[in-house]
Parts: sequence; structure tokens; C-alpha cells
Amino acid sequence: MTIEPGARLPDAPLTTIGRDGPQIVRLHDRLAGRRVVLFALPGAFTRGCTATHMPSFVRTADAFREKGADEVICLAVNDPFVLNAWGHETGAHEAGITLLGDPEGTFTRAVGMEFSAPQIGLIGRSNRYALVADDAIVKTAQIDEPGACSLSTGESLLATL
Repeated sequence: MTIEPGARLPDAPLTTIGRDGPQIVRLHDRLAGRRVVLFALPGAFTRGCTATHMPSFVRTADAFREKGADEVICLAVNDPFVLNAWGHETGAHEAGITLLGDPEGTFTRAVGMEFSAPQIGLIGRSNRYALVADDAIVKTAQIDEPGACSLSTGESLLATL
């Protein structure tokens, strides 16, 4: 599958930290009947993700809600413990951003966004992209080239709405 307007996002088991610890989230259950902003990035605590990508969505989360988004979701090929800690450190939790882990890369591979940069220790990670989906159907998508972080920022995606 390719992420493009009109495409239906695949269902996938993702992970998050709930009240009682790690829990599985079925993506289609989360997207059903809702408008969701979803952005993906290579990994928590990486330089570009921490300094640029996540902060852009922390800044724009309320603006997306004002434009009708029911939820802003960050997806990364990380475990839920790392994402939870990163969410606290970056202010993502305070901004109301949901962090979902794709620890096995199942969703990432299904949408054709897997990339690796072994020279810096990133294997089987997600390329950067951001999209708006209504009921799991992609309405708009911004996909960066590997190593870039411009099209997939919160501000860039917000400008498409």
C-alpha cells in the first residue's frame, strides 16, 4: 500500500501505556468514525524527532483540533515504555498527543514507510510522514524524503487543511 489520498489505512496492532501498563490498540478501532491526524517518525529521543518533528505537533495540536481533528497520534517503531517517557519529556502528553508504538514495524511495513540508516543505528524504522484520515481513509498526506523533516511537520500539514 502507498500512503495517498483515498487509500484506506491498514489495521494493525499498536501499543501504548494504559493505566495498568502496556496495552494493545487496534488502529481501525481508534480511527473508526473519527478524523485523526497521524504523524510518524524514526524514533523517540532521536535528534530530529525530538528537536523538530514532535515540537511542531506540540505547537499545532490545538489548531488541528480547531479544524476538526478528534485526535493527534504520533506513531514510531518503538516500544510503549520508551514512547511514554519521551511523551513526558517532549510535552506531547501535555499537548494531548497520543503516542502509539509499532514495535515490530507491522504497520510501517504495510504502508511502505520502512527505512533504515544503519550508520546511525536505525534499523527497520519509519520514514517521516504526516496525514489526516477520516474513518481510516487518507484525506491528505505529506511524506518527507528519508533524512528530511519539512513536509511532515505540524505546520506543513496544517497548511494543507
